Amino acid sequence: MPEQLQESMKGTTTIGIVFAGGVILATEKRATMGSMIASKKAKKVYQVADRIGMTTAGGVGDAQQLARILTVECNLYQIRRSRPITVGATATLLSNYLNQNRYFPYYVQLLVGGVDDHGPSVYSVDAMGGATKEEEVVSTGSGSPMAYGVLEDRYKPEMTEAEAIELAVRGLKSAMKRDSASGEGIQVVVITKEKFQILTEDEIKKYHVKSSA
Repeated sequence: MPEQLQESMKGTTTIGIVFAGGVILATEKRATMGSMIASKKAKKVYQVADRIGMTTAGGVGDAQQLARILTVECNLYQIRRSRPITVGATATLLSNYLNQNRYFPYYVQLLVGGVDDHGPSVYSVDAMGGATKEEEVVSTGSGSPMAYGVLEDRYKPEMTEAEAIELAVRGLKSAMKRDSASGEGIQVVVITKEKFQILTEDEIKKYHVKSSA
């Protein structure tokens, strides 16, 4: 991978967790330009379909452009085929688009997660178009080594929604303590068959308390 691409993909922490009946997508909110904090309220989780979300790490402009393209393509898929797009098909569509642009790559590392007729799933998609289905937990960005230490130690199969949210918050807090490019706040999205829910700050605070215990 080119050195420039490696550098551009540093500077955030994103997390995907599969639990019983759904998926958690979580990120912190800091956006950096080198050593400068460019934003303290960066949006890093996008809803691209009814029950599918995408997290972003890397160049903000590239990530926003891909979120717009993917949202349109998912809507077109449903119109043309009269059924919602699956999580796997969304990841494949994104993978194909990135692979076609690999000589002028988008500087991103993405997670695509959600729920469809096959159940909950999360895919990791890199800038060259490689897509990998993650069975349990996944993290991207410069804070991911710290987050993985928590996620892999505490993850268990068939976690409840509350347990998965608490684990995501704990993983992000661990990354934010040691990674200077991760910080400010936390965004958590819960996706099940019934909902695509963005937790409020007050709702997340409850899990801050639990994860400190």
